[in-house]
Amino acid sequence: MKKKRILAMSMILAAVMMVTACGNTDTPAETPGSTPETPGASGEVGDNVLKVQFNVEVASMDPQIATDGTSFEVISAVTEGLYSVDADGSAIPAMVDTVEKSEDGLTYTFKLKDAKWSNGTPVTAQDFVFAWKRLVDPEVASEYAFIMGVAGVKNADAISAGEMAVDELGVKAEDEKTLVVELDFPVPYFESLMSFPSFLPMNEEFFTSKGDSYGTSPETLLANGPFKVTAYEPAATTITLEKNADYWDADAVALEGIQYQVIKDSQQTMLSYQNGDLDVATLSGEQVEQFMNDPEFVNVVAGYLWYVSPNQLVKGLENVNIRTAMALAFDKTAIADNILKDGSIPADFAVPSLLATGPDGKDFRETSDTYLATDKTKAAEFWNAGLKELGVTELTYTMLVEDTEASINVAQFLQTEWQTALPGLTVELQTMPKKNRVERMQAGDYELVLTRWGPDYADPMTYLDMWTSDSSNNYGSWSNAEYDALIEDAKKGDLALDLEARWEALKDAEKMVMDEAVILPVYQKGDAVMVRSGVEGIEFHSVGINRVFKNAKKN
Repeated sequence: MKKKRILAMSMILAAVMMVTACGNTDTPAETPGSTPETPGASGEVGDNVLKVQFNVEVASMDPQIATDGTSFEVISAVTEGLYSVDADGSAIPAMVDTVEKSEDGLTYTFKLKDAKWSNGTPVTAQDFVFAWKRLVDPEVASEYAFIMGVAGVKNADAISAGEMAVDELGVKAEDEKTLVVELDFPVPYFESLMSFPSFLPMNEEFFTSKGDSYGTSPETLLANGPFKVTAYEPAATTITLEKNADYWDADAVALEGIQYQVIKDSQQTMLSYQNGDLDVATLSGEQVEQFMNDPEFVNVVAGYLWYVSPNQLVKGLENVNIRTAMALAFDKTAIADNILKDGSIPADFAVPSLLATGPDGKDFRETSDTYLATDKTKAAEFWNAGLKELGVTELTYTMLVEDTEASINVAQFLQTEWQTALPGLTVELQTMPKKNRVERMQAGDYELVLTRWGPDYADPMTYLDMWTSDSSNNYGSWSNAEYDALIEDAKKGDLALDLEARWEALKDAEKMVMDEAVILPVYQKGDAVMVRSGVEGIEFHSVGINRVFKNAKKN
């Protein structure tokens, strides 16, 4: 039996900010007289296939388009970039064979391993060039184009802004196996960022041949990672992967495959787990108390921050007093302790705890103030002031909520708390699949939305950069020139070279976000997971790719 495990986030020095993607090579024993089955297009699975539950659908299988953790997890299981991460979240070479770094830190020369795509085509430096240029191409309009600028790649921000041609990006294929990357400024965590899904390669010829159908079926996807897709279609409730025999490190992969199942109802999830139809399942609510002493129970501290985003282009929500009132008017502790019960904690902040360690060796939250803590008396004062400024006595808004049990329960609680604490406020709820919620946010077609953000890399900037005026993730349309200048300086200016001053500036930036109630923070997520006895080697990460199954095995 597997012992109960408590998994915590890695504490990482700010100077070496690690991106972790959101082993055992033994082959599991076969049952006498049988052979292990592999997952196929029929969806059938054998004993050596790991059965994993999702509570939302995969939104996209395109690494340069995907924005959500669920999509990232599957994409990263089938596609491998320059680097991946080890069990501790440290960057380790993947497609990289060797790397040379210039003395000024502005040029990286990568030599690639001999590896191939699942159609037999070699993985080349041009695959990275094509993918990276596509990521920053304004015509593609990737939501993650900004991360190329975070990595410091030469001209990335100017290209994304439409000010320079895509071909001016600081990346080139010197030959089939040599990738040269030029930076605008040194980035100490550059190699760690290279494990993030947006930087994954793309075979241009294959992508072009599939056109608009790319990523919609096994036939329109390629793999160069541990697994490949054998059953998938958009919005599917089952996604099946099998071991990729052409993977360069295939000998290290013990599983014959993975079957992902989308089950949104927590009771049905546990029935499936207890029936043996799942090996990995997420608990919620009362289930956590019911199973927390089970030897198969695992508690994972996650990095996701859940918050309400108010669209400041909507009448009334441009008023900081109204936003602040709503941020103070609900009981966050009750949400964490009475509704979720999964290790989540109340969030009075924009930057989660245990995300990154500063130059002083302390966690960002440990030396930062907390803001927007529940205070219903103050909430009423802000509310009345806001109504007076707007010249109204009541306001009505619709909040978008994804159709998972936990999100619906939290949203219903928020609705009740707001309407009780703030007389004259009516909040209506509109539930939908996560994919539709994200699309509505991206289009700015919302008033309020209960959403989340998971850290892409272990530094406060992975959150604070979202609220700059030109950020593609600034869905609420807040704009503050002083804030923009501060973030720019911390990324590329004098502050970027002074770690202590930069750290203090990031605290100031968070305070600005909270003082303006740019977001209404709700909770920092914890995950309560059941992992079947005999399953070993699953890596849980708090940043980037949350679950990695390359080294998993079933005994």
